[in-house]
Amino acid sequence: MRVIAGEFKGRPLKSVPTHKTRPTTDKVKEAVFHAIGPFFEGGKALDLFAGSGGLGIEALSRGVDSCVFVDQQQKAIQTIYENIKLLHVNDRTEVFKTDANRAIKAAGKRSLTFDYIFLDPPYKKFSYKELMEALLDHELVADGAIIVCEHDASEKIPEEVGRLKRMKTDHYGSNIGVSIFE
Repeated sequence: MRVIAGEFKGRPLKSVPTHKTRPTTDKVKEAVFHAIGPFFEGGKALDLFAGSGGLGIEALSRGVDSCVFVDQQQKAIQTIYENIKLLHVNDRTEVFKTDANRAIKAAGKRSLTFDYIFLDPPYKKFSYKELMEALLDHELVADGAIIVCEHDASEKIPEEVGRLKRMKTDHYGSNIGVSIFE
């Protein structure tokens, strides 16, 4: 795993030492960022189900001001901290060990909003519709925000969730799908 482009281009990232986490491949990460960027002039990101933090770190490398990383696995949290330390971006990040629903509620209580939200939960274990509804209900989605959902290619992803509309869905190989909402 590595950072594909931007300030930290080519820098290696540590992966989570467990089979419970499925890292986003470089090919998928590159395609995602070409679809939504490829570079940014500021903004705030939320990397929910962050794993190693690869998506949020890529966003930071490409110009996002700050990123909040959330994962409930201790090994993932340790890996995120290691990757943040490697790249010296501590001052641009927050890391939380909690489940997605608690993180969404806590961010809502802090009145946080995000311009880029990455949702990469364990495949077929979460409803993307329910996650996006929770993000909207807790007012975490900034005007003009982009939400990236990585999912199993066979999963049915809704066309719309509240004010969010699916802009595109692409498939990578036989089992990876990425849907982008705006």
